[in-house]
Amino acid sequence: MTQISRLFNALVCCLLLANSNASPLFENDSTLDVTLSGPLGTLLDANDDTMEMPFTLQADGVDHAIEVRIRGKSRKRVCDIPPLRLNFPSNGTEGTVFENQNKIKLVTHCKNTDASRVDVVEEYAVYKIFSLLSDKSYQVRLLSLTYTDTDKILKETTFTGHGFAIEPASALAERIGGQQADAKGVVLSTLDARQAATVYIFQYLVGNTDWSLVMADADDTCCHNGDLYDIGTRRFFVPYDFDLTGLVNARYAKPDPSLRISRVTQRRYRGYCIDPAELKTALIAIKARKPEILDVVRSLPVLSQKDIAKKVKFLEGFFRVAENEDKLIKSFDNKCL
Repeated sequence: MTQISRLFNALVCCLLLANSNASPLFENDSTLDVTLSGPLGTLLDANDDTMEMPFTLQADGVDHAIEVRIRGKSRKRVCDIPPLRLNFPSNGTEGTVFENQNKIKLVTHCKNTDASRVDVVEEYAVYKIFSLLSDKSYQVRLLSLTYTDTDKILKETTFTGHGFAIEPASALAERIGGQQADAKGVVLSTLDARQAATVYIFQYLVGNTDWSLVMADADDTCCHNGDLYDIGTRRFFVPYDFDLTGLVNARYAKPDPSLRISRVTQRRYRGYCIDPAELKTALIAIKARKPEILDVVRSLPVLSQKDIAKKVKFLEGFFRVAENEDKLIKSFDNKCL
């Protein structure tokens, strides 16, 4: 066997192994219909994020026996229907949309109101926008959910709403060829400059101030609303949790008083100091994605045409200011942390 043949066979084996671990859940942008049945009222009343309860999840005509627990921090306090974690068994998902899945984070609509049903779809859009800008990002899948409380504790024992599943950290690490970093803090010089600049401007684009490269008080590792991944010698910050962004503008969203802004729809640059040349490169790349970014919002379900126009206008505000690249980069450089 020639050296070229050996290399070819090795490449084929690697591709087959990668495909065997691939998840069909995040390979499709269509909305997945899901029914979640179980003691939902008991689970929500307990408000205990360590307690798992048995549920049945149905999708594509297949029933999955899973364990469900509530999760989240601030949303666990303010939401009637907090985010959930779905724990699939180690086998039985082969050949289904949940193949190769174990534990999945599910973002739910916070309250049984039309406004909350819109908010969760808008937060899904923020994840999709960042995935246009970087492959070091969490993939998401939009779900159309029907909930059934088999204990009949809730006022509405059956109700519907959209939600979305988030790619597990282990799957992201495998996809990008890295590993999640377990760090108490981050040295700015170790961050990949292109990713960092992209994150800083993206957060400004969507109006997000609820993030930091510093470990939050209630956390054990860095960072606030973001994870760190190591690829070789470089460290990548991957943001998540966008319900407090100006683009979503959830009813419960309030900016930190120390920022001296009255609404989350007021943009405030929270990026750290970085080479302005990297910021400009990232800004040019983001501007080039404007049509796709706006299309993400325009294609969302649930939102009325009025809602869509409002969100497009919010994003257009960024692109209008970004027409003068040097002026915007200078303002970022003046305000960096």
